Parts: sequence; structure tokens; C-alpha cells
Amino acid sequence: MPSEPTGERLLARRYRLVTHVGRGGMGTVWQAHDEVLGRDVAVKEVILPHGLTDEERAVHHKRTFREARTAARLGHPGVVTVYDVVEEDDRPWIIMELIKARSLDQVIKQDGPLEARRAAEIGRQMLAALHAAHEAGVLHRDVKPSNVLITGTGRMGERAVLTDFGIATASGDATLTQTGLVMGSPAYIAPERARGRLAGPASDLWSLGVTLYAMMNGKSPFERSEPMAALIAVISDEPDPPEKGGRLIPVIEGLLRKNPDQRMGAIEAGALLDDIVRQETIDTQRTMAVEFSMDELPGAQTTIPPAETREPESRDRESPGTKAPGTESPESRGPESHGPESHGARPYAEAYADPYPE
Repeated sequence: MPSEPTGERLLARRYRLVTHVGRGGMGTVWQAHDEVLGRDVAVKEVILPHGLTDEERAVHHKRTFREARTAARLGHPGVVTVYDVVEEDDRPWIIMELIKARSLDQVIKQDGPLEARRAAEIGRQMLAALHAAHEAGVLHRDVKPSNVLITGTGRMGERAVLTDFGIATASGDATLTQTGLVMGSPAYIAPERARGRLAGPASDLWSLGVTLYAMMNGKSPFERSEPMAALIAVISDEPDPPEKGGRLIPVIEGLLRKNPDQRMGAIEAGALLDDIVRQETIDTQRTMAVEFSMDELPGAQTTIPPAETREPESRDRESPGTKAPGTESPESRGPESHGPESHGARPYAEAYADPYPE
């Protein structure tokens, strides 16, 4: 178990641990203060499994330091920034950017399933971060709602940050995972990894698809009471169609193809998510029809009042068939110039055509 700080512990003579933030299978996260640079940071205390030999412990330490180097070189706004890694009490501690925000898992549990546009916006930000990692030769291998932080408020001001590259691997590095040990969350792990096969970028995309499903339906379709049952479901069961998937259904179904060679790629998934966000924004911001006076339109000319509203004396002074110089009879002006229906208020949608027709 991780050691609890007595008061405010000073780590590596620099990082003062202040408060416990969270705990997971791969470690404990603290809020800390960098005494050298005078800024708040997050410190991940790596928890090593019980019963490891000295050799296995050394392998885990090496993998953790590699993880820090891997995450630090990404430099993407959708990936939490790694500042430093130190060793103390015979275990590594990773110093990271402190992001005070709820996880996506907390958002789903507290607020309920997300609407399609918001889910698509979060999904495409996650996809951009994963794509940048894959381009750099880095796999996350544990994409799930609890590893996504949602900052900001409102539908258009949110930022999704992928965190906890706790079991990340870099292409070209020798594998440091124990033989037969499956690392990751069973309900979000890809089928090929559940079978013990080699992971690739498509494995992270599967986990993104499960995360999108969870955003729309509240939980993973492979969630079971026991981890082994979840792994079996991932391998053999087809997920139930998402009840509230809406326009996200084609993306979810494409990412949840069990054969990684047939799974939807990042480019196609990103294009579909972009279309969903754009279309949903247009639909929700469409201009409503309102009453609008023609006299208030730019460049509109003042028209003479209809005959029935004129002074009675003016009609008495005019003989039939005569008109004052420079004037025209209402009948000669056409339908736009007379009658309350034509020159008065009329729907805005009639004055200007809808720029986004169905």
C-alpha cells in the first residue's frame, strides 16, 4: 500500500504533497506544490503489485520511467503534461500537470448519459490526442472514462484531456509486461488484447468506441460483475445496440469491430465525429421564424398608407379617375405597396430563406 504523508511530506526535497486526489489500480495521485518553481502539480505514486521478486520490481520501475519519458514527449493539449519523474522509497513518482476537473466517469455518473453533440466533441478531442500519440509511436492501452478529465463548463468550452499513460508502451521498446498478464480495464480492453495478442493503435480505438458507448448509455456494454466475465464478453459477445446512440451509432459500431484489421480507422472516425458536431450545432442554432416589419429591413422604402387609413377629406377632394401630380393609385403599385398583409409584419423566414434547409 502507498505510504500516507505525515503532515505535508516533501518529496525529492522539492515537491510538497498536500492532499490525496485519487487512487486506482496503477497508483495514487496527490496534489502537491513545487517548491522550486512555485506551482501546483499532480504527483502519481506508482503502486507495485504484491509478491514481486526483486527482478520483477526492477522491471516495473524501468517500465514506469519509460512511461514518463513516453508521455513527456507527446506535447499535445489533449494529453496531460509530464514534468518530471523521481525515485523515492524504492518506487517511482511521476510529476504531472495538475488539472482540477471531473473525470468523464464522474460526469457520466453524476449527470447521466451525454447528448450526442457533446459526446462527439469529447470523442473527437480524445481521438486527436490518441492520433498524436500513435503518430509518435505511443500506445495508451487503458483508454476509459476515468482516464479522461473534462475541464471547462458548457457545451462549447470543454476540454478533454487524456491522462494516466500508466501502462503506455512505445513502438520499438522491448515489452516489459509479464507473460500472461493482461494490463488494463476488462470492460474497455480490446478483444485482441484480451486474447493475449499484440496491441496496436486499433486497440486504443476499440477502447474509444466503448467510451463513446458509455457516454451515450451510462456504462460499457461489456461491464460484468467479475473481471473474467467481462473479458469473456469482450471476446465472444456482440454489444447490444446503443439505445441512445443517435448519429454516433455508425462510429460506435465501426470502432467495435472485433477484428482489428476491419476496425474503423482514426481518419474515418474523426471525419464522422466532425460531421456530427457540425450538424448538431447547425440544428440547434437554426434561426426561428419571428414577426418582422418590412419597414425595419435595411434599405426598405416608406410606402404610402392604404386608402382606408387616409384622411376622409383627401378622398372627397379627389374626383374619380384623377390623381395628384407625381403620385400613383394604390392599384398601380402592385401587391407589395398596399394592404396590411403585404407591407406590414410578416415572418422573418419569408423575408430571408433558411440558409440551412432540411
